[in-house]
Amino acid sequence: MKRKWMSALGVLVIGIGIAAGGETGMAKEKHKDIINVSHRGASGYAPEHTIISYNMGEKMHGDYIEVDLQMTKDGKLIAMHDEKLDRTTNGTGLVKDYTLEEVKKLDAGSWFNEKYPQYANTEYAGIQVPTLEEVFQTFGKNKKYYIETKSPEVYPGMEKELLRLVNKYDINKETLLVQSFSSASLLKMNELDPSIKLVQLLSYRTNAAITDAEIAEIKKYAIGVGPNYTYLNQEYVQKVVESGLEIHPYTVNDKETMKKLIDWGVTGMFTNFPDLLHEVKKGK
Repeated sequence: MKRKWMSALGVLVIGIGIAAGGETGMAKEKHKDIINVSHRGASGYAPEHTIISYNMGEKMHGDYIEVDLQMTKDGKLIAMHDEKLDRTTNGTGLVKDYTLEEVKKLDAGSWFNEKYPQYANTEYAGIQVPTLEEVFQTFGKNKKYYIETKSPEVYPGMEKELLRLVNKYDINKETLLVQSFSSASLLKMNELDPSIKLVQLLSYRTNAAITDAEIAEIKKYAIGVGPNYTYLNQEYVQKVVESGLEIHPYTVNDKETMKKLIDWGVTGMFTNFPDLLHEVKKGK
């Protein structure tokens, strides 16, 4: 009798061990599949939206190169977050009032050395603002790009020019993602080329909530949503994922929050420190 009881206990222990191992394996798989988006490149370590920053993001195992778009006076798409030049260059005023030649004369790196002396590098001083074309030329057609149409209402034709460059450089549309806060801009992209995968950016200033109707509307044109992580909750994340949409919150810069969001079920996230998310994905 005692032997039989011990035998059953052994089976139970083995069963628990397998189950625990399975859960650990599942957790690791969940971490492994998370999309690591280098937000403006590895912008925690180098001047945002520069070739240096994008290169660094690649080296730190970022899955996507994220490019915010503005448009110059002569209709060229450049990589820059703000409508104004003031914050990330030594220029002043609106991008739309400058030609590309004028923008190229600006210093897009020294500001970073002044603001983040712990990461300062003499090589950053004097670096140029890249065009989207230069980004494509540098990294090639098979890299994963996550491109945002910024302030599209200010730049008529932005979507058409973006698509022209995507086609010119034969960018892989299977992995290309285009995002915007403007649903009108995304709908325009969808009209121009229905094969382009779109992500609807969202911004919450209080506890995040989304209705079934909102999800249904977004699903008509987009494959995912990109909310700010600050006001997210597990219920929101699970509702979005269960609907079949991807969810890529922004901008997550500490491991604790990264782990929490992954546990909630997000499918990717934006970070200024892609090396940290890479470590989290590896279980560190």
